Amino acid sequence: MDEVIRKVAALGLPGVTLVITMAATGFAGAAAITTALAALGGPFGMLGGIGVLGVMALVADALSKYGIDTLLAGIYLERSKTESIGVSDRITIGNFIDFYSEAHLRKM
Repeated sequence: MDEVIRKVAALGLPGVTLVITMAATGFAGAAAITTALAALGGPFGMLGGIGVLGVMALVADALSKYGIDTLLAGIYLERSKTESIGVSDRITIGNFIDFYSEAHLRKM
């Protein structure tokens, strides 16, 4: 039962994305679907849009299966194996916020 719920949840994200894109087109009916898929597909047109929605479903399925923390940790580990991490990559969110808050205070 958990597997079925996970699959249905993974299909919801591409559906919501398509509906939001269709609403943004300003058209109705088949014209809205065609325009939305073409917009999502970029230079690859409607077929590219269908591919984008398919990839989005696969990513949402992986997120629901493993969780965002596990997925991001795995991506970071693979990236650290293939790339040298310099000082510029070691900036944390806290350092980033501190830097820009101090810069904002200096302007005042």
